[in-house]
Amino acid sequence: MKCLSVRHLFAALAALPLAGCLPYSYTPQTRPADRPVAEVSAIDAMTGEQLTEKREFVKDGYTLRYRLHKPADGAAEVDKAVRYPLVLFLHGAGERGDDNTRTLVHGVVPLCKYAMKHGDAFVVAPQCPSGKKWVDQDWSVPHMRRPATPSREMQAVCDLLDELCATLPVDPARIYVTGISMGGFGTWDIVTRKPDFFAAAMPICGGVDETAAALYKGLPLRFFHGSVDGAVPVEYSRRMDKALTAAGADHLYTEYPNVNHDCWTRTYANDQVLAWLFGQSR
Repeated sequence: MKCLSVRHLFAALAALPLAGCLPYSYTPQTRPADRPVAEVSAIDAMTGEQLTEKREFVKDGYTLRYRLHKPADGAAEVDKAVRYPLVLFLHGAGERGDDNTRTLVHGVVPLCKYAMKHGDAFVVAPQCPSGKKWVDQDWSVPHMRRPATPSREMQAVCDLLDELCATLPVDPARIYVTGISMGGFGTWDIVTRKPDFFAAAMPICGGVDETAAALYKGLPLRFFHGSVDGAVPVEYSRRMDKALTAAGADHLYTEYPNVNHDCWTRTYANDQVLAWLFGQSR
């Protein structure tokens, strides 16, 4: 579908210092080859339950449930010579709970399948408890304001990422975050909590504090919204688009004409979009 507004393609980024994910020595030559790790027809037939496993992360008395997709070669945790990208997916409000399964409804499956067709990656999908939010913001106000501190849920996600980076062969130059709706809010938020950690961010139909636009300078950023979104007003993204431009932050904004809240299905089904995400590197 042709988008209404596409602006500011990314310029080449200068090399940035890697931070927060350095448990092993890193050389770019250890990246997986960009080819399917199994027959494409077999990958396409896999379900979310087959693609991921249930896990729990416990710290300071708080339990964060999450799904984890591991590279299909089965050696990801023992062969430290190969480092894989990691994608953090933050779900929307409708997938909250404690079943550790609803998170598979949107986003996770296409991300895992794309990864498997291109050398594979870790895909992490934490579950926010019922009644909680990735970001402690009032959804009823016309302008978001970035909280001074992360929510307990967001702090747990940050701690989980640090744990995974310390125990899995993650490529520190290729850590990405994307999310939908409430997870779009979370995507905007987490990159400001862990600066110089992510190689790219891709929030979808989320809300953001446009006065904080300068915090996003230097981060490859692509975001999406439907023009008639009835759940999260498109004005959030429109204002952020203008604010990022004013701040001199390179970004790409896509607005789908006459599309309501679900603009993530077509976004994650677009291989060119996912190729952009997985193609970013710090």
